[in-house]
Amino acid sequence: MEKVGIIGVGQSSFVRGYPGSIRELAFEGFKEAMEDAKIHTKDIGASIIASAPEYDKQRSPAGVIAEYLGLVPQPTFYIESICSSSSMALRVAYSMIKAGLHDVIAIVGFQKMSEISSGESQERMGRGADIQWESPFGTMMPAYYAMYAKAHMAEYGTGEEDLAKIRVKAATYGQINEKAVYRKPVTLEMFADPESTMSATVAKPLRVGDCCANADGSSCIIVASEEKAKALCDKPVWILGLGAASETVNMAGRDLLTGLKVAIEAGKQAYAMAGVTPKDIDVAEVHDCFTIAEMMAYENLGFAKPGEGKDLIGSKETYKEGSIPVNVDGGLLSKGHPIGATGGSQIRTIVLQLRGEAGEMQVKDPEIGLVHNIGGVGLYGNVTILGR
Repeated sequence: MEKVGIIGVGQSSFVRGYPGSIRELAFEGFKEAMEDAKIHTKDIGASIIASAPEYDKQRSPAGVIAEYLGLVPQPTFYIESICSSSSMALRVAYSMIKAGLHDVIAIVGFQKMSEISSGESQERMGRGADIQWESPFGTMMPAYYAMYAKAHMAEYGTGEEDLAKIRVKAATYGQINEKAVYRKPVTLEMFADPESTMSATVAKPLRVGDCCANADGSSCIIVASEEKAKALCDKPVWILGLGAASETVNMAGRDLLTGLKVAIEAGKQAYAMAGVTPKDIDVAEVHDCFTIAEMMAYENLGFAKPGEGKDLIGSKETYKEGSIPVNVDGGLLSKGHPIGATGGSQIRTIVLQLRGEAGEMQVKDPEIGLVHNIGGVGLYGNVTILGR
């Protein structure tokens, strides 16, 4: 069957307070991707815009952004699966190209979270839970992931220092990522220092250092049919496997609190479609909205057995020089998490890695990469496997 390839990737800098509009923000990632692909707007058959609603006042932003980017009269679509919106958009674009509807599609993910306060942002995130049975009681993202952290600690003896090691790794690479919002070093000593911001409790056992930051940003992925990809691009990166799953919204309906079932299921699908196993993955981007999320991802994706994720980070096997480098661009913990743009940013990182264009963050000669992108508290899961 004809393959589907990625021919261009782009990303804005992730920042805490973008001064322009959402259309201007979207343009930044789009411009870089178009220059990367060396194509023109007339070459794009359709666009998919990905974000989470209610962070800005624009309703149906797809039309507004498509117009600003010069992508009319081509059709445009709006995709939302909270934090995994960009990855879900890639799945839709893949399907549309396979169906023969379009040859080239631009996926633009964005989020301008600074238009509302931090408190309002937390309330919006809380609405990702069931607004009848859970979110009215004040549940918020850090508290949900703190529940998972406590369960993991109780089941496997995971410690707070094990989680802190993940943030130290993230900061190691965030410092060299010019597009990251947080570019400062982090040490284990900072987690032990009561005077350090990193050690302040957010939702026990998670501390400030265990949590990613809100950010404004955009990303863009340009996807093409095999024929177009080979004609337009010298080094296309191929989509080898796609997996997606969903979970019960309410925590009361879940029977696993030491991992995310959507990641396990989506990973199984993606591995089967690509015809590979976890041992074949050379570099990975996982959804580290909290340190415990990265720990669970190690285990859910088969990089480590359940309970052994702490050994993987403890031995630095997930560092750039390790057996399975993970989030060597700093991850969400350092880059920031502009919800709709996050999946596209992750995909961009893996594409650059597979093309050998990741600069200081480059892993040695990777052939297969994986992106793990989660929406909400394990409500949606997307796993994408890419190959050069």
